[in-house]
Amino acid sequence: MDNPLRSMSVGTGLGFRRFAGALALGSGLIYLLDPESGRRRRARLSEKATHVAHLTRRAAHKTAADLENRGRGLLCSARSVALRDRSEPVPDEILVERVRSRLGTMVSHPHAVTVTARDGVVTLAGPILEGEASRLIRGARHVSGVRRVVDHLERHEPAEHVPGLQGDAHRNRRPELFQESWAPAIRLMTGAAGGALLVGGLAQSGPGRLILGGAGSLLLARALTNLPMKRLFGVGAGYRAIDVEKAIWIAAQPDRVFGFVRNLRNLPRFMSHLESVVEMDGARSHWVARGPAGIPVTWDVELTLVEKDRLIAWRSTLNSTVRSAGTIRFEPDDKGRTLTSVRLSYNPPAGAIGHAVSRLFGADPKRALDDDMLRLKSLIENGKASAHGHTVTREELVPPASTN
Repeated sequence: MDNPLRSMSVGTGLGFRRFAGALALGSGLIYLLDPESGRRRRARLSEKATHVAHLTRRAAHKTAADLENRGRGLLCSARSVALRDRSEPVPDEILVERVRSRLGTMVSHPHAVTVTARDGVVTLAGPILEGEASRLIRGARHVSGVRRVVDHLERHEPAEHVPGLQGDAHRNRRPELFQESWAPAIRLMTGAAGGALLVGGLAQSGPGRLILGGAGSLLLARALTNLPMKRLFGVGAGYRAIDVEKAIWIAAQPDRVFGFVRNLRNLPRFMSHLESVVEMDGARSHWVARGPAGIPVTWDVELTLVEKDRLIAWRSTLNSTVRSAGTIRFEPDDKGRTLTSVRLSYNPPAGAIGHAVSRLFGADPKRALDDDMLRLKSLIENGKASAHGHTVTREELVPPASTN
């Protein structure tokens, strides 16, 4: 006999899901069919769909090429191992080049190692760090054509007084899963594994649902964004979690564009998200901006490099909620124009995930930067621009800075 309470609970759950679905559908139709803004929203949605389709096709092509290349590499490796003992002797000069091509992945100072070969016997000599010697010898033995390795290496630890062991950084080959940028095939396989874990977690109950679902979500997010975990969550990423770039030609000489931008009090006149900028001294200033859902966000900025009419570089101070850094470059051409290029890196709370959530509330730094640069162009070229709901004219701006 069926439990009436259970039947009521199932029926209530189905009714709620249907209601939620109908509500979402109705909200979407209202958003897209709005008489005033619906056409613009539909056009924007169409542009985004086209852009996503283009990115998907390009990603599919890259992934297919990566899988094909990996398959060929595995086939060649297997064939090389199978024929290794039956192959003819490798010429000495080719054997030396094979070993030398592997040095950079095995030692931190490959230029200090001397490699010679004679009838399949490879001799290694020269200074090397103590902890790298065994890895080099082991790696040389696995090079195709090498029958034996003779060790004449000079081991040193530490290496302060050895000229050949100075200057180069340590080069350890990291597994692909631990690299910051993943190849397309790795992203595909990891994303598939993450999706499977996520689906499996949703089918579980209790702690298993949380563990499998959480692990699957992390792998899926890592594969889709191709960002390391520290940038996804903003932990240990420093100033860099999100990168935004924009370049635009402005019909004015660099000194004029530089002068307007260098007066930081002018920035809120054409940057719609900025409420105010107060200069505390020649290098530091206090910024107030509108964050997601209109919540104010404040931080302090210090100028790190100013080259008159050429470059402005800045970064937020250590006590700032939002860690950011960026540069603006001013490059002239022979037509009297200035290419104004902005590169911005910032680390919001919760990193790239926080950035994605903030976009749900309408805070999109990339789109905002595009609009801000267009307003700057209009302000300098035409003498006016719209920001904060009213028109700003060139006469309202602070005069160009005289300081470097």
